[in-house]
Amino acid sequence: QLPAGSLQLTLYQYKTCPFCSKVRAFLDYHGLPYEIVEVNPIMRKEIKFSSYRKVPILLANAGSPLQLNDSSVIISAIKTYLISKRNSLEEIVSFYPPMKTVTEQGKEVFEYGNKYWLMLDEKETKRVYPVKEVRVEEMKWRKWADDWLVHLISPNVYRTPREALASFDYIVREGKFGTVEGFFAKYMGAVAMFFISKRLKKRHHLQDNVREDLYEAVNEWVKAVGKHRLFMGGNQPNLADLAVYGVLRVMEGLEAFDDMMVHTKIHPWYQRMEEVIQKA
Repeated sequence: QLPAGSLQLTLYQYKTCPFCSKVRAFLDYHGLPYEIVEVNPIMRKEIKFSSYRKVPILLANAGSPLQLNDSSVIISAIKTYLISKRNSLEEIVSFYPPMKTVTEQGKEVFEYGNKYWLMLDEKETKRVYPVKEVRVEEMKWRKWADDWLVHLISPNVYRTPREALASFDYIVREGKFGTVEGFFAKYMGAVAMFFISKRLKKRHHLQDNVREDLYEAVNEWVKAVGKHRLFMGGNQPNLADLAVYGVLRVMEGLEAFDDMMVHTKIHPWYQRMEEVIQKA
């Protein structure tokens, strides 16, 4: 428990972004109050203060203002802060230095090599992860959510022209667009993303029917959780549960989500996640 007002948080986001949804799931589950600033995805004026131009961005004030970038860094740093009483948030964030790398396409990006680690001492680690395997498992599946699961979303929600249009209708409705901007974003965006999703399918070596990849991934997750645990974290969700839930949640209300619920075994776990976050 944190004293009231001891951690002031502002989340800059696109509501329909899976990485932003992951952060919201984490903050909601831990009962941390935060303000939301919805960013216009075309002009992005709301984040002009930042040289880092992606969302989510979390501004955190725990005595002094601080900017946290990258969804997994945000989650690891704040979780470390909640557990560890030894370090200031500023010191914890310094444990996640950005490293500039170049992608296969020649684009410069920032990476965080240790973003799935919680920066805890031995005693704290034992308390959170009674056995080493628990920590290894959590990190493995958090990485899986970022490196694989998230890449299945676009090819599935933009799979056909009809689904692409339905997805952009949802994005424009939930996002921050002007009237004219929203009209063009909906129709031009739907066409563009339909074709981009085909490129993504090729880049990530997906099957012709991308639903099959989604079903396989989701069932792989359910199998990893197993029949004898409510969540991967046991009786309560861990950071892997929150990451997977956050990613899948952005498809709610779309055809891909309904298909996933019918054709996989995810429903009981997903329902438990919804209930436990709502309660928190």
